Amino acid sequence: MHAELVDRLRADLAAAAYSVESVEALLGAPADAARQRGVFAPALRALAGGESEPLAILVRCFLLGERVAASELDRALPELTAGGATELGIARTVPSPHSGVEAMLGAALSLNPVRISADEHWLVLSDLDDQLRRGPALERHVMGVGGATRSLLAQAPTAPVASALDLGTGCGIVAMHLTRVAERVVATDISERALEIAGMNARLNGVDDRIDFRIGDLFAPVAEDRFDLILSNPPFVITPRTGDGPVYEYRDGGRTGDALAQSVIEAGPERLAPGGTLLCLANWESPWGANGLARVAEWIRSAESATGPLRAWVVERDRVDPASYAETWVRDGGARPGDAEFERLLSTWIEDFARRRIIAVGLGSVRIQRTTAGRGAESVVHLDPASGAFSAEAGLGDALQRAFAVGCDTARMTADEVLGVRWVLDSAVVELREHRPGEEAPRRIGLETARPIARRVAADTLLAGALGACDGELALAQIADALATLLEVDAAAAREALVTSVRELVWFGMLAPAS
Repeated sequence: MHAELVDRLRADLAAAAYSVESVEALLGAPADAARQRGVFAPALRALAGGESEPLAILVRCFLLGERVAASELDRALPELTAGGATELGIARTVPSPHSGVEAMLGAALSLNPVRISADEHWLVLSDLDDQLRRGPALERHVMGVGGATRSLLAQAPTAPVASALDLGTGCGIVAMHLTRVAERVVATDISERALEIAGMNARLNGVDDRIDFRIGDLFAPVAEDRFDLILSNPPFVITPRTGDGPVYEYRDGGRTGDALAQSVIEAGPERLAPGGTLLCLANWESPWGANGLARVAEWIRSAESATGPLRAWVVERDRVDPASYAETWVRDGGARPGDAEFERLLSTWIEDFARRRIIAVGLGSVRIQRTTAGRGAESVVHLDPASGAFSAEAGLGDALQRAFAVGCDTARMTADEVLGVRWVLDSAVVELREHRPGEEAPRRIGLETARPIARRVAADTLLAGALGACDGELALAQIADALATLLEVDAAAAREALVTSVRELVWFGMLAPAS
C-alpha cells in the first residue's frame, strides 16, 4: 500500500468536502438518489453547466464514470495529482475522444462517500460498482458497501467490547465500523487484493492503526484468538461447482452448496470468548424432505461439542425457489436476460440445484452467544421465519440483542418463573380490533409492532387483556387469575395459555421484564 499517496488523497478529499451531504447538495436529492440506483442522466444534467470545482470533478470521475482531463484531476486532487491517482490505482488513462488533446483519465476504482448511520460516515474504495463498470465483474472483484453489508451492520450490537473480528473483510467497511465499539479489531480475508483495498480504506479513514489485517481461509488466521464480537458477511452465495462459470471471490466461498455457511456457524462459536456474540449472514438450502432452518440448528448443535451450551437465534428473512435464487446471482455477475451467457449460466445453476434435489434456499442471519454457564446447562436455539421489515429507527442492533437476551432467558425459565415476572409491554405494540357495525365484541384482535422486526400476531380476549395490564405493576400470575375470574375461564388454563404466549412474544420484542 502506498501510505503516503493515500494520505495525500485523504487531504484532497477533505479539502473538496467529498461527503454524502456535499454530493447530495451538489446534485440535488432526486438526482443523487437516481445515481445510487445506477441511473446517471439526472446527475449528469445537474452538472451540465461544466462545473469545475474539485467536488464536481470528483463526482463526474468517481461516481458517474465520466472521463476527465488530467488537468482537471490535478485541480481536484492537488496534493495527490493525476499522476499520483494513477500510481495509487484509483484512476487510469482512457482513450481521448479527439486526437491531439491532453490525456484523459477515468476511474479505476469506485470512491464512494458512505453513510452507515447518522453519525457514522466513511470514504470507501472498491472495485467499480455495477453501474460504473458497464459489464461483468472480474472474478477477483472487491465489492463496496452493498445491501447485505448494511443489513449486517444494522443488526450488530453496539455495546463496547474488548476485541472483535471481521471474518471475510472485503473492502474493510465492517472492520472500520468495529473500531467504533472494540478496543482491538482483527480483520481476515482469503483475498490479497481485498486486504490491500481494505488497508487503503483503513488508512484513508484514519483507523489503520486500529485494525490488524490477516490473510487466510475462515478462522485459520485467528486459531489462537478469542473475541467478544464476531461479525461476518462471508461469501455465502451457493454457486455451482461445475468449473465452467465465473467464480467471484467476494461471494463464492469455493464450497459445494451451503458448506461455507456451515463452516462459519460450526467453527465460529469456538472463537468466541465466554459471553461473546457471533453474528453472520448466511444462505442455507432445503433439500427434498428436509427443512433449511432445522439444518442450521444442527450446525449449531455440532458447535456445542467444542464450546458447551450456546444461545442462538436463526432469522430466516426470506425463502426463495432455486430458479429465483439463481437469477438473482446471475444478474449480479453482470449477465442480463436475453443474452446467451445469461441463459447458459442460469441453466447451469438450475441443473445443479436439481441434481442435488434442493427445493428452496433460505436467506437470513444467525446470532450465537457463547454462554458462561457450565456444560450441564441447556442450550437455546430459536428458529424464526421472520419476513417482516426491519425497524427504520436507530438502534436496531441493540433492540435485536435485547430481544435475543430476553428470549433466551425466558426459554430457560420454568412456567412458574414466567408467571412470577412483572412484564412490561413495549410502547411500539398496537392493538387492532375488527368489528362489524353494531357488534359489541370484535371479530378479530391483532397485535402489531414495527420494532425490531415488523410482526403481527392474532390474539384472543385473554391475551389482549393480559397485555393491556402488563405495565410492570403486577406479576403475570396475578393478571392471569384476575382475567380468569372476569372471563369465567379455568385459572390453570389461563395461566398455561399466557405462559405460552409470553414465550413467543418476547422474541418479537413485544414484552420484557420490568427493570
